[in-house]
Amino acid sequence: MAAFTRSDDLRGARFTGVDLRGARFVEADLSGAVMRGVEVRQADIDAPWLAHSGSLLVNGVDVIPLVEAELDRRFPGRAERRAADPAGLRAAWAALEQAWSAALDRAAAMPPGTVDVSVDGEWSFAQTLRHLVLATDTWLRRAILAIEQPFHPIGQLDDGAAGSGLDMSVFVTAAPSYAEVLDVRAGRVAMVRDFLATVTPDELAVPRRNPWEPEHPETTLSCLHVILEEEWEHLRYALRDLDAIEAKAAI
Repeated sequence: MAAFTRSDDLRGARFTGVDLRGARFVEADLSGAVMRGVEVRQADIDAPWLAHSGSLLVNGVDVIPLVEAELDRRFPGRAERRAADPAGLRAAWAALEQAWSAALDRAAAMPPGTVDVSVDGEWSFAQTLRHLVLATDTWLRRAILAIEQPFHPIGQLDDGAAGSGLDMSVFVTAAPSYAEVLDVRAGRVAMVRDFLATVTPDELAVPRRNPWEPEHPETTLSCLHVILEEEWEHLRYALRDLDAIEAKAAI
């Protein structure tokens, strides 16, 4: 089986009559890709930034608005993730907390060990919670609050984080207990809630430094939007994988 990585430049490549059944594209840039006369039976696309992609045409129809509307229907409160004022942000976070509370209850009711199961190479439920700890530390504690060392050791890093300039010695290499994950995660959720409880419209407009790309300035509001986006996307992943775990157990 052929394998291509970041070192392979396939921009502008042309595939004609090629059998790509079962091919997997991970973190690949398919911007501007054109597909004509293709068979896409059971194809599965997951694009977290779809709403910011401009357009995605399927048989001449831009499906992005349709996908976004369906996700908003499936996840009550998701549509508020771009709220621009303190009251709206507080309501958006409350809806998110409620959705995650239901997900935590669902995971707790499943067989022991479920939270550590990886589906198709993705993060487990526990790892997802750890990544959201990291997201809060990055965008609230680091970007907004400017805490010198904002990171909790259990934060789950993305692949390639070692090249981002982070002090990797801060983070644990052994998996923490799920009880610890829940405790730290609850603390980070409370931090966001407490911050939103007192934030003012003027504070939302304060310029902030992008923690990953300093050349792209942020504001307090845009940092909060990143947190909300991360939370909803990873909730979607987590529930998708819990569905897969349940479906496999039912076979």
